[in-house]
Amino acid sequence: MNKPLPPGQPSAALMEAGEAHDPQAWRAGFKTGLPTLFGIGAWGLVVGIAMVKSGLSAVQAVGMTLLVFAGSAQLASLPLIVAAAPIWVIFATALVVNLRFVIFSALLGPHFAHLHWRQRFLLGYVSGDLTVAMFLQRYPTAERVAGKLSYLKGLMYPNWFAWQIGSLVGIFLGSAIPAEWGLGFAGTLAILCITVPLIINNAALCGVLVAGAVSVLAYGLPYKLGLLLAVLVGMVTAMVVEETLARRKGGDV
Repeated sequence: MNKPLPPGQPSAALMEAGEAHDPQAWRAGFKTGLPTLFGIGAWGLVVGIAMVKSGLSAVQAVGMTLLVFAGSAQLASLPLIVAAAPIWVIFATALVVNLRFVIFSALLGPHFAHLHWRQRFLLGYVSGDLTVAMFLQRYPTAERVAGKLSYLKGLMYPNWFAWQIGSLVGIFLGSAIPAEWGLGFAGTLAILCITVPLIINNAALCGVLVAGAVSVLAYGLPYKLGLLLAVLVGMVTAMVVEETLARRKGGDV
């Protein structure tokens, strides 16, 4: 005989419904995270090149990106590995850099504490800063809702694949890039990959073009002030163009 459930506790059927795969919720999660995947892949590309250029072999770099899956911790660990620092120092550094995931776990815990530990372990491994933030924006409370787990997977799994693909490409590309190009070349590629998707309207395009022109013209300024000037002028240009277009649109209406 089944024991009655305490008031407020969801039934077993509801629990199973909430955990069952929901294709529509998965697609919704994927659609939400889709705009970030290009930037995630570009960031993985930079980290992949950095690992190879720091002296790691391709096999070591692949192992690191698959096991660690934390770009900031990987970059923080690379100089220590090159300097032959004690292993505990490397692990302690990565731990400190990734302490934010303790907060993420505390935020996600109430939503999925009922899952088996193996499933929670997998979700913790594939979690990322943006995916957790986007999930909590959609589901701010821990209320049991059908499709919630599928939505989270739709965010996290494509994010993981985008990172790994970018990182693996960076690892093998790093072996082909001439040493004299260094990480600056990889950084330039990443900035271009992240910037292009952000040019979503005419105002942003005008801001980018003006900023690029100013950065070239002001290249000779001391202390790299030309870059700062380019950013400021580009931002002001984008704001002015956006406001002008909004006024014209409002006038047409």
